[in-house]
Amino acid sequence: MEKLKKKITILGSTGSIGTQALEVIEANPDHFELEAITANENADLLIKQAIRFKPNLVVIANEDKYQQVFEALDRLDIKVYAGESALCHAAELEEVDVVLTALVGYAGLKPTLRAIEAGKAIALANKETLVVAGELVTTLAKKKRVPILPVDSEHSAIFQCLTGEFDNPIEKIILTASGGPFRGKGRGFLTRVKKEQALKHPNWDMGAKITIDSASLMNKGLEVIEAKWLFGLRDEQIEVVVHPQSIIHSMVQFEDGSIKAQMGLPDMKLPIQYALTYPERLKTNFPRFDFMDYPSLTFEKPDLETFKNLALSFEALKKGGNQPCILNAANEIAVSKFLEDQIGFLEMSDVVESCLNKISYISTPNFDDYVETDKETRILATELIN
Repeated sequence: MEKLKKKITILGSTGSIGTQALEVIEANPDHFELEAITANENADLLIKQAIRFKPNLVVIANEDKYQQVFEALDRLDIKVYAGESALCHAAELEEVDVVLTALVGYAGLKPTLRAIEAGKAIALANKETLVVAGELVTTLAKKKRVPILPVDSEHSAIFQCLTGEFDNPIEKIILTASGGPFRGKGRGFLTRVKKEQALKHPNWDMGAKITIDSASLMNKGLEVIEAKWLFGLRDEQIEVVVHPQSIIHSMVQFEDGSIKAQMGLPDMKLPIQYALTYPERLKTNFPRFDFMDYPSLTFEKPDLETFKNLALSFEALKKGGNQPCILNAANEIAVSKFLEDQIGFLEMSDVVESCLNKISYISTPNFDDYVETDKETRILATELIN
């Protein structure tokens, strides 16, 4: 009997994760069928992807670019839509099995919720969805019996370490961080860095926003919050260690003291593929790790005083409520302003800290509270910078 292909929607197909996911799908035509792709702004690349992969549905979120996409694909049998409602429609298509949410930032929350509501398995590359509204998202996923399969390399590592161990209590998880391009640098150095330096990550090839987050350790802070919701952890069960080689992607320590680690070369295609194929593992031609190439693996404590974003993330996690939503919104504005050369590197965490202190705290927010918190925080963060 012929095995049915998994039908995939990719929300954010033109970004770093989305383009690599398309490579995974293209390499495994017997296992996957692409149903829909979406992009926010990059109409040119979206058109190229649609012509190459011929999905049934294409969505460009920016409605001003609809005509460009429609005219380019009109001769093909591809439906073209635009706007946020179309994005949500792509997330809940009846025939789709897995929705890969690879949108950047807060924009991923609403379509991910709609996909869960529609009963779709979620391959989650958009960590901000769980950072902003972790309790809301995970509660809905349990109610709908929808799996949330992590795509982040660190959370994929933890997920892989837990396979076969779900009945064994976790003592703690250990998230590894490369330390980014400024590991070991002091505040004096960081006051002078430019975006070009911050965008040069030593190990990973990622989009601009996540690369800056990695340089400031905010990416690790967001991953700490995401891990709490993905794996049902208490705050004190999450630890971060700096591991400059990025070979051990993360670890789990069990109650007997045993530690499991998932290792491999830094390549996002592996966790993407694992999320799409779980519980199977498909053969790949990815480069293999060789211990002789890495005779020394090292570990350090993160510098929480210099890189305040990680400390702020732990504080937001402990306080809960809408604090992680504030953290995320303030950071998104701060990063965009840093990329526009409007603020310095260290000022990003100052903006985040000010917003955490000034925006009203809500202990048990609902969806509307998250929307309002996100809006208020973005206004305040912009005012603080301007």
